[in-house]
Amino acid sequence: MHYTKNEMEELDILIQYSLDTTQQGIKIHSSADEEKIEAVERLFDKGLVTAADGGYLTELGRRAAEHAQALILMLAPHHENVAS
Repeated sequence: MHYTKNEMEELDILIQYSLDTTQQGIKIHSSADEEKIEAVERLFDKGLVTAADGGYLTELGRRAAEHAQALILMLAPHHENVAS
């Protein structure tokens, strides 16, 4: 199973959200790339964000963003050996 292009674009949006606060959202402007606009609209349709142009994360969206951001950290190259 592979991520689709749409899923990758949605993940790119989710990793832009700050997990430090629930009071900070994002806005995808109408001048943004069409792929970003469509990705955030799909996230809205799925109930992960509060507005079709971004807004805030819903409870489900926050969980998805936590997982997306954790995955990015896990996949990042490490310069030190991590004990397993």
